[in-house]
Amino acid sequence: MSSVATTEPILTPAKSTPIRTRLQNALPQIVLAPSFAITLVFVYGFIAWTAYLSFTNSKTFPSYALTGTRAYERLWRWTFENDPPSSWYTSITNMGIFGVLYVGICLALGLFLAILMDQKIRGEGVLRPIFLYPLALSFIVTGVAWKWFLDPGLGLEQTLHHFGWTSFHFDWIKNKDYVIYTVVIAGVWQASGFVMAMFLAGLRGIDSEIMKAAQIDGATTGQLYRRIIIPLLRPVFLSAFIVLAHMAIKSYDLVVALTSGGPGGSAWLPSNFMYEYTFKRNEMAVGSASAIIMLMTISAIIVPYLYSELKEKAR
Repeated sequence: MSSVATTEPILTPAKSTPIRTRLQNALPQIVLAPSFAITLVFVYGFIAWTAYLSFTNSKTFPSYALTGTRAYERLWRWTFENDPPSSWYTSITNMGIFGVLYVGICLALGLFLAILMDQKIRGEGVLRPIFLYPLALSFIVTGVAWKWFLDPGLGLEQTLHHFGWTSFHFDWIKNKDYVIYTVVIAGVWQASGFVMAMFLAGLRGIDSEIMKAAQIDGATTGQLYRRIIIPLLRPVFLSAFIVLAHMAIKSYDLVVALTSGGPGGSAWLPSNFMYEYTFKRNEMAVGSASAIIMLMTISAIIVPYLYSELKEKAR
């Protein structure tokens, strides 16, 4: 009778991870922890504090006794009941005008310039920095420069009068009905080059084989852009829209530098209203309420965009 020898596996104790490896793995978290903590406290913490103050009766200094939605009711009651229209009504009306024109013109002009630059024109290396240069300037510098240019006594109107065109008049910057359009002009001048760069990068990223195949099939230039190229630029459109909408909502310094708020506050945006009522008119609760409404507006724009992007990645 033969016996079969069986061998049992030899169990070796698991080696412990060296401390150096653990530190290397934890290094990104250690480096990012201070920035995360600072952002958590000084961004989201102050957002929560502002939201809390909007439900109080804070005046010059914060008051922590909750009074419900009284600040929001005052804000909108001024809008719908005051005659003449209140500063908040003027601010949200200007926001609608400025936002639509600023975003729309920047997208259209940026796409147009990008298409021209994509034709491999001579001097492209010189033109691109020229178009992008305004973005390097702060809104304060942009506002002051355009204030001088649009001032009837200093800028364009006065210059044309010196050349003999005395019938030319352009006083929008001093006209309460048109002053918001001067803010649009300055904002478009600064941001359109940045949008052009975004679209140009998108155009250069499109596969040339797709366009060649469409041309072989008999597609005209207009059909090529309308049915193939522009639909492929959808992610660039969304990204540019988000950036421009965010810049439009928080455009405070451009209005102050360009118009000082306009004649009688006629160029106010919600950001100007928030600063004025919080720090100058001692209505901190009302200013906080307007800030929360601005935050909700930005969230209403960004959240659907993030949702669509995450949904695309999940697919």
